[in-house]
Amino acid sequence: MNQAEEITAWLRERPARAGRTRVLAVEGRSGSGKSTLAAAFAVPVIRMDDLYPGWDGLSAGIDALVEWVLRRLGAGLPAQWRRYDWHQGEYAEWHDVPATDTLVVEGVGSGARPAAPYLSGLIWMEAADDTRRSRALARDGDLYIPHWTRWAGQEERYYALDDVRSRADLTIITD
Repeated sequence: MNQAEEITAWLRERPARAGRTRVLAVEGRSGSGKSTLAAAFAVPVIRMDDLYPGWDGLSAGIDALVEWVLRRLGAGLPAQWRRYDWHQGEYAEWHDVPATDTLVVEGVGSGARPAAPYLSGLIWMEAADDTRRSRALARDGDLYIPHWTRWAGQEERYYALDDVRSRADLTIITD
């Protein structure tokens, strides 16, 4: 059994807290391995990168997750999320959240306190700063270079106020 299968089995034993849906948040700083882990699950995934309205939008992305997705699922209603078009600098099309018993949300802010009542599980991903920076810049290339410090500042403020790591059910350290 691989890591994603083990986590999926663990999650199945936890109660659904967003209506009938078990939501797993995969949280951690940029470049910590969140996207790689989330892609290994055989369930629908919502990426916080699609919800942030730009490089200064961490807080607004959390609000969008809670308002558009988690509260609606929690009320037993269909949910949708709107993709932010980074090139156009505005929100674009809406996407339906499939009716599913398990949903993964990955990205900085997925495990925020406002989301916590709806989460069945919270994973904290951790990696050394040099490793994270190398991964993020390899993934996003030159596009991310001028924004690394700006985004890291938002992460610092967010994690100082909302100690997600201390609330995590599981911590995965990557290298």
